[in-house]
Amino acid sequence: MNKPRLVVVGNGMAGVRCVEEILKLEPDRFQITIFGSEPRPNYNRILLSKVLQGNSAMDEIMINDWSWYDENGIRLYTGETVVKLDSARKLVETKSGIRVEYDILILATGSSPFLPPIDGVKKPGVIAFRNMDDCRIMMEHAEKYRKAAVIGGGLLGLEAARGLLNLGMETDVIHNAPYLMNRQLDYLSAELLRKELEAQGMRFWLNANTESITGRSRAKGIRFASGTSIDVDLVIVAVGIIPNVELAKSGGIRTNRAIVVDDYMRTSVPDIYAVGECAEHRGIAYGLVAPLYEQGKVLAQLLCRPDEECQPYTGSVPSAQLKVSGVEMFSVGEIQEQVAGTALQIFDGVKGTYKKVTMMDGAVCGAILYGDTSESNALLKLVKENAPVSALAAAAAQSGSEGQDERIAAMPDKETVCACNAVSKGAIMCCVIQDGLDTAQQVKEKTKASGSCGGCKSMVEAIVSYAKRKGSLDSAAAAPICACTDCSHERAKEAIVQGTYGSVSQIMASLGWKRPAGCDTCVPALQYYLALKTGDVTQAAEGQPGAKAYIGLSVTVADEGDDKLLRPYSARAMGGELSGLSRKLAFPTKLKAVVASGLHQAAGVLVHDIGITATPAGWQIFIAGHAENPVKQGQLLGLTEAYGEALELAAACLQLYRENAEFQEPLWKWVEREGLVELRETLYDSDYRMSLFASFHTVEQEALA
Repeated sequence: MNKPRLVVVGNGMAGVRCVEEILKLEPDRFQITIFGSEPRPNYNRILLSKVLQGNSAMDEIMINDWSWYDENGIRLYTGETVVKLDSARKLVETKSGIRVEYDILILATGSSPFLPPIDGVKKPGVIAFRNMDDCRIMMEHAEKYRKAAVIGGGLLGLEAARGLLNLGMETDVIHNAPYLMNRQLDYLSAELLRKELEAQGMRFWLNANTESITGRSRAKGIRFASGTSIDVDLVIVAVGIIPNVELAKSGGIRTNRAIVVDDYMRTSVPDIYAVGECAEHRGIAYGLVAPLYEQGKVLAQLLCRPDEECQPYTGSVPSAQLKVSGVEMFSVGEIQEQVAGTALQIFDGVKGTYKKVTMMDGAVCGAILYGDTSESNALLKLVKENAPVSALAAAAAQSGSEGQDERIAAMPDKETVCACNAVSKGAIMCCVIQDGLDTAQQVKEKTKASGSCGGCKSMVEAIVSYAKRKGSLDSAAAAPICACTDCSHERAKEAIVQGTYGSVSQIMASLGWKRPAGCDTCVPALQYYLALKTGDVTQAAEGQPGAKAYIGLSVTVADEGDDKLLRPYSARAMGGELSGLSRKLAFPTKLKAVVASGLHQAAGVLVHDIGITATPAGWQIFIAGHAENPVKQGQLLGLTEAYGEALELAAACLQLYRENAEFQEPLWKWVEREGLVELRETLYDSDYRMSLFASFHTVEQEALA
């Protein structure tokens, strides 16, 4: 049977990443052809500035060399630009006349540098900074010329300028805004950056508009609208990009600023998809690597699993983590003062660090870090989940004054370290402890962690060092339930869910228990897991010696005054409903909850497993408090305006705990293992939260039947 013909137009990071994801899922599913306009295999465009700065060689930024294409049976055409698309005949044609038919077409045509309408912008000596050829030209010019200017004070422009300084050129940066990197930084952080870069030798022209590039046969100077002029030998233009949409237009595909796609990266023409900088999703064309990789993963799932429901691409939160001349910076979300308010602002002039967190409607919406980016992952997650501003306290406590080891130890294994490639702390730890890898470079080769933008490199190195010294994984999920078996809690739960067991003895026999009768540790655990599946709470307490059962939720209500009436939507009503919903449900361990009618009726809200407080604006839900040793302060799970939303969120959290926790694992310990931020992300998915609440309610009704 002939394989479907998959053609990818674009050999850049987005298109090839999609192919990599396809090869992971179905390596033999497609006959793959890739066209690339550059005469070389796939490389990391983001690291071109590292080449200029002398930190990497050209061959070190290659992602996939020639052999990778051969090993995976991919036909690669380099130096070939596709100029025609016949969507009716399903055919593409290159400028040199090569014609290839397709069954599925992926457009990953990327973007081109935007050249502003400046007189002389096309003179020799004026180049963009976009690909490996541009990088080589800049290095060649540095051997012959002395003065360079960069038009554009954004991220790419500053990295190009730093590279030119390293090459020995005098460098001016021209920016038409009042401060540098005005899309990622505010005025204060931009001024800190400007002063640092000036100390390293850069010169800046801010609020400057370039009128013309002067010189007869080649660029020799720049004249500003103010009448001022400077002498230059080389001009780098780095003021933005334009998505490449001409090919899509020629094939009758709908375009706007870029190629319009839906949540599954489908264009307006059947069997044609688009990913990367050339794609416009919900009105946004992304230029950062993490969104491009997320798009590729979604499309790979769709193409390889067409009969299964796959996760849609719903958009990305733009973030940038960079290191310019030794200065670490991080920016995420909405940081413009005209749009967002300031939730937190800290400046340490001695250490040269700055932190600002912005908010909208009481939720975290953006952040800037300068000089110290250790909180970047925590803040990125808060922005992604639209967390309440009160959650900032927990994030600060985690990073606070702790040392690097303490911060790493406090990170949940599931926390993402490399956002570009979705690599977690746990994955990096496993590479070192289980796979025996010894360096961050080896971890990068295996997982791609820090292999894209490089912003997480220092954290990856720290985790590798920590794992080598620690010598064991933080998670004990693979440990056996007890000495009676080698089976872990997770394996036992999976077997029970997939099997048709009617008793604990059947489970033990099937899973090869060493001691057929079990003990008072494993027997009640298996009874609980069996009760979870069947909904029969009697199975959590009967049938075997040594049984332990934790049925129902102990709820305390702290209501203002002496009013004992069950008022609708009151704290007493909330407590009654929560108690009623859970009264016939089995839990991993004994749980206590409190519902307070106001902020002045604290009643230990922060030292109960679940604490709910009515406020003038709605309801606050806290989880994971513990009044006994070890004492744990409850963490804010969320804020809701409506009574029903608060009840739904609390019940959904309890159901998730029932399903995922180990037997006799306290709720506070489960939250630490899962990660509070991850739980918020899960429970703020409205569809999933509703399904958890429905399961909680349904199980309770079945238990009462």
